[in-house]
Amino acid sequence: MKKYMALFRIRFINSLQYRTAALAGLCTQFAWGFMEISVFSAFYNTNPHAFPMEFSQVASYIWLQQALLFIFFILLNDNDIVASIIDGSIAYELVRPMNLYNRWACQITASRLAGVLLRAFPVLIVASLLPYPYGLSLPPNALQFLWFLISAILGVILTVVFTVFCYTLLFHTLSIQGIRIMIFGFVSFLSGQVVPLPFFPEPLLSMVLLLPFASMQDLPLRIYSGHIVGQEVFYRIGVQFLWVLIMLAAGRLIIRSALKKVVIQGG
Repeated sequence: MKKYMALFRIRFINSLQYRTAALAGLCTQFAWGFMEISVFSAFYNTNPHAFPMEFSQVASYIWLQQALLFIFFILLNDNDIVASIIDGSIAYELVRPMNLYNRWACQITASRLAGVLLRAFPVLIVASLLPYPYGLSLPPNALQFLWFLISAILGVILTVVFTVFCYTLLFHTLSIQGIRIMIFGFVSFLSGQVVPLPFFPEPLLSMVLLLPFASMQDLPLRIYSGHIVGQEVFYRIGVQFLWVLIMLAAGRLIIRSALKKVVIQGG
């Protein structure tokens, strides 16, 4: 465990050095957040009864989404992992006394947490100062906030193991571009990144909520805003936990199978 903690610390510190990129991303997140709030506000003022959520819940959803974007979004931008698979330098990784799957998960988690640390607090502070209902509101009660924390942790774990799963697929392809484009489109749309999932029509919504993408980001954000309460919280978190186990098992199975057949520079 000490070696993984050391790797996590090194990767975390290295990721904190990209402050200029974090500042640029922060400006983008503010601009995108204000734009989304304005668009939803226009639709809400036109027909409030057509909204599946209260406007204050939508605003909290959007601002929390922007604050935690770096940790919940499927980026596939760990270029060292991609390069190690494509150019064969993964051979160096295989001779180290570390499990490859655990190493990748540790690297990805550290990078995401560092990115959130650089970006989240300015968004949360500014959003909380905005007038109601345009700003970030507090959860309905302390218990709801506790369920949000549990769901957020599971969401981070699910996002990380799904990201590792995507990287394991590179053992069976020559380029990441196809996987990156396909995953980016599907995950962005089905995780609530484009619009909150309650705005999806039935029966599409019922099917989407059963997929792992809804549990990555949409679920914790809706729990925080108070849109999911009571017994439904237990059910949704149960589905979320199940997807964590499934994606974890699938990723480990694929990487174990791939490493048995991998050929590096003809060796």
